[in-house]
Amino acid sequence: MTLDRRLTPATDRVALESLAGVIERPAYTPGHPARLTVPLADLMTAPDGRRDRQVNFGADVTVIETRGDWCFVQAALDGYCGWLPAAALGTDLPPITHRVTAPATHVYPAPDMKQRETASLSIGARLSVAGIEGRFARLATGGFVPVQHVGDRPAPDPVPVAESLLGTPYLWGGNSRWGIDCSGLVQAALTACDIPCPGDSDLQRVAFPAVDDIRRGDLLFWPGHVALAMGPDRMIHATAFAMAVIVEAIPDALARIEAAGDGPFLGIRRPALAQPAALA
Repeated sequence: MTLDRRLTPATDRVALESLAGVIERPAYTPGHPARLTVPLADLMTAPDGRRDRQVNFGADVTVIETRGDWCFVQAALDGYCGWLPAAALGTDLPPITHRVTAPATHVYPAPDMKQRETASLSIGARLSVAGIEGRFARLATGGFVPVQHVGDRPAPDPVPVAESLLGTPYLWGGNSRWGIDCSGLVQAALTACDIPCPGDSDLQRVAFPAVDDIRRGDLLFWPGHVALAMGPDRMIHATAFAMAVIVEAIPDALARIEAAGDGPFLGIRRPALAQPAALA
């Protein structure tokens, strides 16, 4: 059996107990929960290796193996597996109540915007808010963020979420305001609406049903690339063509990508919008 490395919670030495009898490893583990405690971290193919994707502050993971200063984990968001610095993880897991809804925000040591910020968080960062003090949300993990930048309900439409990231620089494997790629943008937009979404474009293409007509919120696919339809004629995507998140006319993008020899158009997929609910 060939398993997708990105989604297989196993190293060459240890696998999750759920894989016993599926793949052979010297040891199996139930794993243990942890949470990202730094603003952003690269999820690596190997300790100190190449970036596959990124995980944002507050991301929950299952730790499968610790090897020196590195932990092999599986992300709860999308099942993606890889290596994170052990120092970036904590085991204090207060309930998640909010997430960052602005493209980015700052964490302050006190509920005062004139204080020097202690960290910067990207859209999608998951927060444990312990209370509200004036115009700031007090985090259970320490620090304060502006209440205007956080929310406790899903967004109703992925398109405005993606539009809020216009101009964000393109970054291969990126998942934040500081740099994002095509599948990272789509995942950020859909996740904000509580629509489960894989991390890479090939996985996204098989996750949603195919359709023939283009509507707002649909996903458009090419080999190694995905865009989010804003309507039947326009799309938004993070593209190496502009090295940024841009809006482009769909007919123009189809012609440009075909002329560049970057592969045929692979079709349209339609995620189903989730029903509004409180964050879990």
